[in-house]
Amino acid sequence: MDLLVKLYDLPTLQAVEGVTVRLALAHEKRRLVDFVEQHFSSGWASECDVAMGRGPAYCYIAVTERSLVGFACYDAVALGVFGPVGVASDFRGKGIGKALLLSCMYAMRYRGYMYAVIGWASSIQLYERWLPVVEIPGSTREGYGAAYG
Repeated sequence: MDLLVKLYDLPTLQAVEGVTVRLALAHEKRRLVDFVEQHFSSGWASECDVAMGRGPAYCYIAVTERSLVGFACYDAVALGVFGPVGVASDFRGKGIGKALLLSCMYAMRYRGYMYAVIGWASSIQLYERWLPVVEIPGSTREGYGAAYG
């Protein structure tokens, strides 16, 4: 299912102790794409590659003690679509995913979007803890392929 997010009604972005969440820089592209492929999937790595190919990048990273521990992208699959997002397994449950998600949502709002789509959300409950989300009726993963012929 896809979820719709009102970007003009976002919660306050809060820091995560010991973690820096920031926009990924061009020289970090290969490191980021390799990290995503190693920890998640080659498909997500391709989407990060696309998000990093824009200037400035449409990808945020989470770094702790000079180690990359998470990422989140937007406008990679389609304009206005958030994702993919991932946090290394040893760092989950610390608020890093939330910080990455909100960083992207704020960036999308600042770029002029009023709404964002969270594509292929596995659980509405996961996102509604942090954001004002609504399920988009009738949305399916197949819709993205059909949209591009």
